[in-house]
Amino acid sequence: MPEITSPYTTGTPCWVDLMAKNQQNAIDFYSDLLGWQGRPGPGDSGGYAICELLGKPVAGIGRAPADQPEVPNVWTTYFAATDAPAMQDTIVGAGGSLVAPVMDVGDLGRMLVAADPQGAVFGVWQAGEFAGARLVNEAGALIWNELHTADVPTAAAFYGEAFGMNFEPVEGVEAYWEIKVAGKTVGGATQLRNDPPGTPAHWLTYFAVDDVDSTADALIRRDGTVLAPPFDMVAGRMAVVADPEGAQFALIKPPSR
Repeated sequence: MPEITSPYTTGTPCWVDLMAKNQQNAIDFYSDLLGWQGRPGPGDSGGYAICELLGKPVAGIGRAPADQPEVPNVWTTYFAATDAPAMQDTIVGAGGSLVAPVMDVGDLGRMLVAADPQGAVFGVWQAGEFAGARLVNEAGALIWNELHTADVPTAAAFYGEAFGMNFEPVEGVEAYWEIKVAGKTVGGATQLRNDPPGTPAHWLTYFAVDDVDSTADALIRRDGTVLAPPFDMVAGRMAVVADPEGAQFALIKPPSR
């Protein structure tokens, strides 16, 4: 079992969450689709649900602000940091912008939400009592985080300055970059031109599954949408889909290791 037991290195994706207009429906949808267990949390945490797989935290689902109906539903990728206020200053100094400044989340940790120079939104998590995802690279859990951007060199410069990330072209794969932190691959980047016209810059969350085709079929039966039908590529078989509220994510079955 790929359980995380040590602290995440700064710049490594450590958590993903979704702010849903109908939180309970979202919890039910992902629980049915990916095998999660979760329920709305206490009122003092805003009802935020920490969803688990095999008893380990894998993702969060919260309630979208009722007074902001125009805000799209998206999965947000959070990067680990040891000092959120200092990271906030670094992000702004590198050309990013703040969406939500540093805030304390009880004793669990500190967080902020920001956007890179092309507008791709991401979060930062400074662990307190809660370190982030404790199970990854397992069917039903987070396995990959991918930046879709119109300007890869500018993005590489920003994330390099802010988080120490290095973007390295993948040999034999056109217009795709591995993102590395301290020599370890932590994600990928691709050009936004490969997305449908009008798609904004964003981070795409990938969840691992045992069978992409059957999971995509199950998603349709639960009122989700298949945006890119299952196809084979160098990293395995995958599909890009959306939940009933339109939040996009990817499903992938990596090759046997």
